Amino acid sequence: MLRGGAGSGREFGMGIQSDEFEDERETELRRQQRAQRYARARREKERQLRMRRRMRVCLTGALCLAAAIGAAAVFRKAAGGKGGEAGTEEVQTENGAAEDNMAGVTGYDLADITGYAVAEGAGDPDGSERMESAGTAGEENGAGAGGASGSGQDSVSASSEQGGMLQVGDTEFLAGFTAQETEDTHGVDPEQVTSIYALLIDESTNEIVAEQNAHEIINPASMTKILTVLVAAERVKDLDEKVAVTIEATDYAFSHDCSTAGFAADEQVPVRDLFYGTVLPSGADAAVALAIHTAGSQEAFVELMNEKLDELGLSATAHFTNCVGLYDEAHHCTVYDMAMILKAAVENDFCREVLSAHTYTTAQTEAHPEGILLSNWFLRRIEDKDTGGEVLCAKTGFVNQSGNCAASYQITDSGRPYICVTADAHSSWRCIYDHVAMYSLYAE
Repeated sequence: MLRGGAGSGREFGMGIQSDEFEDERETELRRQQRAQRYARARREKERQLRMRRRMRVCLTGALCLAAAIGAAAVFRKAAGGKGGEAGTEEVQTENGAAEDNMAGVTGYDLADITGYAVAEGAGDPDGSERMESAGTAGEENGAGAGGASGSGQDSVSASSEQGGMLQVGDTEFLAGFTAQETEDTHGVDPEQVTSIYALLIDESTNEIVAEQNAHEIINPASMTKILTVLVAAERVKDLDEKVAVTIEATDYAFSHDCSTAGFAADEQVPVRDLFYGTVLPSGADAAVALAIHTAGSQEAFVELMNEKLDELGLSATAHFTNCVGLYDEAHHCTVYDMAMILKAAVENDFCREVLSAHTYTTAQTEAHPEGILLSNWFLRRIEDKDTGGEVLCAKTGFVNQSGNCAASYQITDSGRPYICVTADAHSSWRCIYDHVAMYSLYAE
């Protein structure tokens, strides 16, 4: 039976499976599946590079043709006669024909050259690899595969150019929600980091320090809840307001086999507790209750989530269908997208507070006279590891289609802020050690 619930049995807080008790046959099967996914990702990347080369050649040819036609028109106009105005019209017509011809050669419309399109992935039984490249401008202009498009790109660029440095807690972030690869960007050492997807970003420079398959489509599982609390935090006015955890929220968590915070149906709790219940134990009951309180229904809340993705310039590759992280073919993003989402959350004071809590006790209620003790097991397990700094914020996730994944934020001993996102580790502990390796190997 497929356990599709985000944060189900194998997520950090539950601790049902460990490295010592993993079934060897299942481990070997997952190893083979990872190898197959990696091979598909490599073939896709090679295909993208070939397509980009063809598109550059076509674009260069079109520009040369347009320049030649323009030069001919100028020559005719200089020679006198009535050919001047006609020549101008001819240039415009020929330019249009050249663009149409280039689009026909490459198989793409000119608009497609500016970003990425999400499409059905061939040969992917899990449906987890859904991105097909549709151009190069996103990466080459610093947006990456999760780069902004349209008005979102304009607003992000303006923020980067005009916003300067932002004070985030005790450190500074460079404004904007794009990060660029540089000539110093590292590939990830597979001997040290076993996650198939990995990314480390220096937030003081908005530079990608290390990456592996960072722009490939994944299911974000319960990392989704980072966006859930961010969207809610931007709209909730009174954190101490008492709200009822509806039976819809508790039944949703139960019917989808999700992790829960442990709230009872119709229990009256402060909205603040729903935020902590969403993040620390990855509670689906808390997440759905928070969504309903914020927007009236989970469906309306998901619309707000996707609006936020568009605002951050991530909608070309990121799209969510629920606030919990349940697997759905249409629920996807990249680890690059998730890094930008976490950055936005860390820049929100209350979200940063929630994501940095190691433990939290909910308010006393009739159903829970002593409250509920909640724990962020990722933070509690990584705090004694040598990462070269302090991991301040984190959110984990697990569904079968994405393996164990996590997004975290660290300030190094030198005071530099970094965001790390990984996906498809074979166990919760391996995911933790992958973050330790990413920080210790590549952060300064």
